[in-house]
Amino acid sequence: MNILEFQFNGEKKFEISNEKTNYSDKSYTKEELQFLLDKNIEKISEYQSKLYADDKYALLLIIQAMDAAGKDGAIKHVMTGVNPQGIRVTSFKQPSSEELNHDFLWKAHKNLPERGQIGIFNRSYYEELLVVRVHNLLKNEHLPDGVLDDDIWNKRYKQVKDFEKYLFENGIIPVKIFLNVSKSEQKKRLLERIDDKSKNWKFSEADLKEREYWNDYQNCYDEIINETGTKNCPWYVVPADNKKLARFIISEIIENTLNTLDLKYPTLDETKYALLEKYRKKLEED
Repeated sequence: MNILEFQFNGEKKFEISNEKTNYSDKSYTKEELQFLLDKNIEKISEYQSKLYADDKYALLLIIQAMDAAGKDGAIKHVMTGVNPQGIRVTSFKQPSSEELNHDFLWKAHKNLPERGQIGIFNRSYYEELLVVRVHNLLKNEHLPDGVLDDDIWNKRYKQVKDFEKYLFENGIIPVKIFLNVSKSEQKKRLLERIDDKSKNWKFSEADLKEREYWNDYQNCYDEIINETGTKNCPWYVVPADNKKLARFIISEIIENTLNTLDLKYPTLDETKYALLEKYRKKLEED
């Protein structure tokens, strides 16, 4: 599997209607997928240790999707086995009054990972280009009248690209993933939330209301991925009808990204190595 087949960096046009929601080039068994995922988790865990020790880079994993596409499960299963002290998850839900009194990137900026850390945005500032646009919520953001013109969305695309360029150039590497689930699979999963008592708490009437705007959201994702996918900050469109397969692909993307950073444990000079030997002898004699 080559993760580049899922990548959109502005060089080719993205059309969501042409993208598969299930990957069919190879038929993996559940056992094979779990084995491959476990191997990648081992690698990611080792990279995380190097990321922390190297203290130069941070990884920002951004996961966007329609409801019931598997965001929470992907975060849980892909990051299992990774040191929780090195990970911070931030969820982007309905904005608070405090958030509405700041610029739309404020929450993102204040929740960025430190160097050596992995930050995960469960949804993200891209909601500003999705929910806000679909439901015409700009009026809630206390913006000056002159800002609310016909070109506001193009301006926001540019602002997001500039923000991500800034992050990349400061060693915070965005990894942007869109879980591409089909409408029929979403229906199946929403019904499971109703039929399975252990999942009832996950069902919300809002899920049904948002489903009515399916085509509007699909159109927005078309624009977003085309307008904000760049060489250094591409989008990865992951087929999400098969949860186990989607998790494996996400782990491949994370592992590959960390591998490209050429992370290393710090090395000591000869003087410090000599001191370590001195300390060893002192401990042994104690």
